[in-house]
Amino acid sequence: MTNPSPESKEALYFQPEWCRVTLASIGDAVITTDSNGGVTFLNPVAQSLTGWTLEGAAGQPLDSVFRIINEESRQPVESPTVRALREGVVVGLANHSLLIAKDGTERPIDESAAPIRNEQGEVAGVVLVFRDTSERRRHEQQVQDALTYADNIIATMREPFLVLDKSLRVKTANRSFYRTFHVTQEETEGHYLYELGNGQWNIPGLLTLLEGVLSNSHPIHDFGVEHDFPAIGKKIMLLNARRFESVDSQPDLILLAIEDITERKQAEVAVQTSEVRYRRLFQTAKDGILILDANTLKIIDANPFMTELLGYSHDELLGKELWEIGLFGDERASQAAYQELQEKGYIRYDHLPLETKHGERAEVEFVSNVYQVDRRPIAQCNIRDISERRLLEKQITEQAAALAVLHRRKDEFLAMLSHELRNPLAPIANAVHVLRLQKGENSIQQQAREIIGRQVGQLSRLVDDLLEISRITTGRVRLRQERVAVSGIVECAVESVRPLIDQHKHELTVSLSPQPIWLYADAARLKQVVVNLLHNAAKYTDEGGHIWLTVQQEDDACVLRVRDTGIGITPELLPRIFDLFTQAERSLARSQGGLGIGLCLVHRLVEMHRGTVMAYSALGQGSEFVVRLPMVVSPAAQPPLPPKETAEPTGPSLRVLVVEDNVDAAQSLAMLLQVSGHQVRMAHTGPTALEAALDYRPNVVLLDISLPEMDGYEVAKRIRQQPVLHNVVLVAMTGYGRDADRQRSQEVGFNAHLVKPVDFDKVQEILATVSELPAR
Repeated sequence: MTNPSPESKEALYFQPEWCRVTLASIGDAVITTDSNGGVTFLNPVAQSLTGWTLEGAAGQPLDSVFRIINEESRQPVESPTVRALREGVVVGLANHSLLIAKDGTERPIDESAAPIRNEQGEVAGVVLVFRDTSERRRHEQQVQDALTYADNIIATMREPFLVLDKSLRVKTANRSFYRTFHVTQEETEGHYLYELGNGQWNIPGLLTLLEGVLSNSHPIHDFGVEHDFPAIGKKIMLLNARRFESVDSQPDLILLAIEDITERKQAEVAVQTSEVRYRRLFQTAKDGILILDANTLKIIDANPFMTELLGYSHDELLGKELWEIGLFGDERASQAAYQELQEKGYIRYDHLPLETKHGERAEVEFVSNVYQVDRRPIAQCNIRDISERRLLEKQITEQAAALAVLHRRKDEFLAMLSHELRNPLAPIANAVHVLRLQKGENSIQQQAREIIGRQVGQLSRLVDDLLEISRITTGRVRLRQERVAVSGIVECAVESVRPLIDQHKHELTVSLSPQPIWLYADAARLKQVVVNLLHNAAKYTDEGGHIWLTVQQEDDACVLRVRDTGIGITPELLPRIFDLFTQAERSLARSQGGLGIGLCLVHRLVEMHRGTVMAYSALGQGSEFVVRLPMVVSPAAQPPLPPKETAEPTGPSLRVLVVEDNVDAAQSLAMLLQVSGHQVRMAHTGPTALEAALDYRPNVVLLDISLPEMDGYEVAKRIRQQPVLHNVVLVAMTGYGRDADRQRSQEVGFNAHLVKPVDFDKVQEILATVSELPAR
């Protein structure tokens, strides 16, 4: 340790003892120096902060004991004592200084220095006063953190929030305030509340209340304000305000929270309105309504219709359970229904018996569901008297059953009518065929025969349509679909209609696509579609008119058009032209005949093929029918099949047994067979047919189905049971042509099934295949 210099001893000589005691007892750190900057004194606080003892520091340069650096730059800074010694002036507090203690500890400090003068007024040293500001900084940081925390809370509040000073000037506002009232921060902060938004907050009574908050610390709780703001319209708000007592002698503030309850108020009004409406509906409803406490199942309300239905007064219903007022026969049934309601939240009984107070019985529709009202489970039961509806339903059921019977009888009648009409047609057609085979007829006889033949064909077509529509409407038609070329279908249809076209001297133009168009279809049914369309065109086109039939491909569809120059269709009839039994108006001067079935058949058959048909026409300008059918991919190229060999009617002479209860039909068919070179025997009943078959040993039996005493199915089965008749060819000839009829024929042993009136060419084709005679 170095000895104090004479100057230090002189400085110490001028310090009274009482000054030392005083400096040692104060709370700030104090260091004194001599005129050369050497340390002469450290009080205990200075020793603690610097880490130096008085003995160790005495005589040391102040910069060695009191080392300070700039807090931000970390660079050494000049001690305030230097200036105090140099200029003899008091140097005030310096900021951002860190004191580095002897052990290297750093502390933030505030320091100041003042010169010490001797009796001659000369600067004899300096007193340095400093303090540790760590605690103050912590306190300041805590305050700052608290302020930041408060600011964050205010900023994130969903409700608008203001902080006002004592003069009601806005100090700060949160984002919700700016967003809600369409103002900016610049337009808000620093402005008086009543000036905001061009005076839109100058609300009578509000300013007085806020001034009262400051004067008597009386907070505002849920002060309701309804005000029309120019920028945002009419708003309903709740205001809450409280005085905030500031620290550090700062002026008090007002915290103002603003809650926009406009939507809530509107919702409350809507609920009130809804409740009024509900009560009105509840009281005037034409269904019974019961409200139950879902916990006790007791009635807590009932509407007037319910009291009228049950015969109980409103007071009599209150407190009762459903089984006590005639619903759900007993308590157990009522509990079971409630258990289901609890599990599903909803129950419904379409036909629930009810007994009124006076013992009258009724049938009701019962619907119940559970919901919450003010956190209380409520079960609502809606009850509708369906006694009249049940009576109507019963009547409708009975009427539907009666209609079903009538419908079935109608179908049976149509089938029987078709069969009965075919029976007389068969002999007429056979007789015409016989006449055609005769030679030497004159022109009159030929013309008469041709007329008869055409009319038989027309009548046969009408019978076919009548039966066909019956099958379609009852869903008994099954399409036999396969890949077919539309050109072949059209050619067959044209060939079938050609006699009618020629009779009316129509010009028919057929235009087919140059490329084959393939369909997945029932060829026979589509031929029927084309035939009916051509027949319809010929029927309503004057003699010498023109008919066009075109087939072409459009995208992935086959489009078939039939157009004519006929009389056209009236606008009133066009929308229902495809309805069953629909025809144009007939007149005495122009009667086209027909049953109104053909176009309906076209529509149904096209739809069954997943296609469409449309009609276009103007009265007096002809008609056009357009059929669209889905195409299929063309089949792979296959080698052409050899031409099918058709059996010529000139085969070997066969023994033919004709079994027919219609004598004219049997005789006319026998005549045709005999003219064709065959031996014929006839039978007219089932038993005589069996006897004739065993005696005659025929090669072929043409067997009618509807026979007296024993039907054709039974005759066929018994023939098949005879070994000597094992090889005989059985051909069914009947007026029944349904799929089920053909299936049954095949099951009992028929080789072929022909529908009356039988085309004799088909009979000849069958006979031509029978080449060998069975041994007799």
